[in-house]
Formats: sequence, structure tokens, C-alpha cells
Amino acid sequence: MRYVVGYSANARGHDAVNLAVSLARGRGATLELVVAIPEVSPFSAAHAPKAGFETLLHEQARTWLDEALALVPADVPAEGHVRSGESDAQTLMDACEEFQADMLIIGATSNGLFKRFTIGSVAGALLHAATVPVALAPHGYHRREALTRISCGLGTRPGAGELLDYAVSMASNRDVPLRVVSLLTLDDGGLGPDGGESPDVAEAARSHAGNRVSAALPGGEAGSRFAAKTDVVVAQGRSIEEAVDRLDWEDGEVLVIGSSRLAKGRSIFLGATANRILRALPVPMIVVPGDYALKHQTHSTSNETSGEAPS
Repeated sequence: MRYVVGYSANARGHDAVNLAVSLARGRGATLELVVAIPEVSPFSAAHAPKAGFETLLHEQARTWLDEALALVPADVPAEGHVRSGESDAQTLMDACEEFQADMLIIGATSNGLFKRFTIGSVAGALLHAATVPVALAPHGYHRREALTRISCGLGTRPGAGELLDYAVSMASNRDVPLRVVSLLTLDDGGLGPDGGESPDVAEAARSHAGNRVSAALPGGEAGSRFAAKTDVVVAQGRSIEEAVDRLDWEDGEVLVIGSSRLAKGRSIFLGATANRILRALPVPMIVVPGDYALKHQTHSTSNETSGEAPS
């Protein structure tokens, strides 16, 4: 497996490397650390060509890469690369294609409140166009040990089954528990008129999620063992943010969600609900493109949807 890590010489880059190490340790993945630099050309107004400028730019980028590689522990294989392009986002997407990456890992901007997520321009572009899962590290992310639990945000829209397949594969391949989460708000009927919880709606959501999970689990003895480590949780609140806040989150956990139905083809489009989840989420989020799991179950033997994934 290969994970591309978008590195910048600041706290955001360190957060991304820490999350990449945590993800890699659970799967034996190789990290491809990429520093994206501007493309120097006679038509670049921001970087007018000067004698030796391109050489100096590459030397500085290599220095940053050396700093990034020094952050990676010896047990995690990693290589560094300098790539240039018209934009940082496009450069990182091109790197994912070059290395046939299974995931792209980036950091949030450094001005997020409560050390959570604030999406900058590069992350925003990637979260609306990438064709591989994008893992986003919250500001101040320091964990480097392997993951301890996978949570999957499950809805009722088309693509939910493929997303759950991906989450099941990710958890089973890493031998960690899976938590399937349904978020209910006042708009969904998740609360009664008095603001209290609606048990009927919650039970319906729990039953729907439980049926989805049963269909997604592997068969045989392996499926039975994994089922014992799988939990279904319904979180209710007046808003998405409140529902997320009511959940317990482990330090070694990530939340996997699917991209919006507005995404084109197999790319990502981060919808309004996912953006609201991000504002309240205290752990990393992985956004999976539409049909990604289905496509790679058919064509890949190395990514998160291989191994024990259901077919």
C-alpha cells in the first residue's frame, strides 16, 4: 500500500505526517512524502524567473523533505519527493496517480478553534476533486500509534453500502473494532417537539444500520469474530454538531464518511453535512469518493478494500 502525504514546512505538515504514520502502522504502508512547489516558467507572474531561482527553490524543498523524513519513525518506510505544478492541489492529485496511492493525507490549517478543523484552499480543492480517499488531520494531531477503532458515518442515500464495505475492510484488515454511526437531528425527526430524544426514530435508524452492517460483514468464522467487535450507535442532537459532540471519541480513532451525491464520477465532493461534521469532530476524518470501494473491490488486490473485504 502507498499513502501520499502532502507536506508543508509548518504545523499542518507535522499533523499530516503524524496521521500518516498512525495509518501506515496498521497496514504496513509506504509513505510518499510530497512537497509541492510552484511551476517556474516565463509566464509565471508570481515567480518571475531569475538566475538560479529554480535551483534554489528545489534545494529549499529538499531541505523541507529531509525535515519531514526525520519525523517518520524507522519502522515506517518512507520516501520524499519534490513535485511542481500549477497548483498544490493538482500537484498532489497528480502524485497520487503517479504512485498509484491508496490514500492522500493532509493537515488542516493552523487557526482552527479548539485544535479542530479549518479547511484551507488546498484542502478545500482536494476535498472537492480527489479520486482517492482523503485523510484530514485536525490541527495539533500528535498521535503516531496504530489506529484503535474505525467509525463510519452511515446514511440512507445511494452509496452508503459501498462506504460501509470500505469501512468494514479498513477495520478488518487492521484488526480493530468498527463503530457504525447514524446522526439524527431535529430536521430528521431525531428529536421530539420538546427537544427530547425520539426513541422511535432512533430505533428505526439503529435497525437500518444494523441490517446494513449484517449485509456487509464477511461470511464464515472470520465474519462472526468481526461482528463481535462491531457496534451500531445512534447519536441525536438539535444539530449535526451537537450530535457529534454527544459521541465518545477515542484518541486512536478516525471517522470514515462518503462524499456528497453531487460528486462527479468517482471524485470527492464534500457536502454541507460533512462540513458541519468537520467543525465538531475531534478526530481525523477520511472522505471516500463515490463508488471507490466498489471499483477497487473489482480491480485491486492491495488497497483497503482487499483482503477480508466482502465481494
